[in-house]
Amino acid sequence: MNIDLQHTLNEVVKIAQRAGAFIRHEGHQFDRSKIEEKGLNDLVSYVDKEAEKMIVQTLKFTLPDAGFITEEGTETHKAEKYNWVVDPLDGTTNFMHGLPPYSVSIALVDNDIPVLGVVYVINSDECYHAIKGGGAYCNRKKIGISKVDNFKDGLYITGMPYTDFGNLDKFWKIFGHFMQKSHGIRRLGSAAADLAYVAAGRSEGFFEHGLNPWDVAAGVLLVLEAGGQITDYQGGDNYVFGRSIIAGCAVQPEMYKVISSYWNEN
Repeated sequence: MNIDLQHTLNEVVKIAQRAGAFIRHEGHQFDRSKIEEKGLNDLVSYVDKEAEKMIVQTLKFTLPDAGFITEEGTETHKAEKYNWVVDPLDGTTNFMHGLPPYSVSIALVDNDIPVLGVVYVINSDECYHAIKGGGAYCNRKKIGISKVDNFKDGLYITGMPYTDFGNLDKFWKIFGHFMQKSHGIRRLGSAAADLAYVAAGRSEGFFEHGLNPWDVAAGVLLVLEAGGQITDYQGGDNYVFGRSIIAGCAVQPEMYKVISSYWNEN
């Protein structure tokens, strides 16, 4: 299957924006009584499910032979080569409380490597997009990572543990280090948006443990195409499917050094 990535990207941008428009509309009349709990602090609503159905149905026409890896399980067939990785509403808890940011995240992976990524940050109407080798953009304007090269001058973003509390002590040590040794640390609530902000140079780095591929697949490509660096918590490249990620500008190696020193403590 030969793919015109630029043409496909144009279609996916439209798909993400349509899903975002639906989510935005539903947010004006959202009924919290319709919230479901998939697990501890893991919430889902009819908005997530309907948005995912919209996205999946349209993507099937865009690339009929591609498989799917989706958060809400609308489509579960995974293909051998090309797969769509979809989070219809990243930041569900934020959305339910009317608190930005929340986003639509769609990536196309080729043998598990992202080659196309779109993150649509709904509340700010910002559509971040990239194809492999083509640079990173926001609303069609090229973006790039921060030029900061000193750890202490960075502003960082993380995600706090919300289901796996076994590593809380390690997390708080890492959090404390970043808080005391830099311009600050933020927890925004949407990993896809967090990575987009790193790609755009608004934050010097993002790190989190316990994520899923649909949280990061699109954002990873944005950061890499914007000139950033990424590893997992072990210093390797299993950050899409490996559940841990450290992404940043020139300070990323220092981020990894700090995080791994606490994370690998006995």
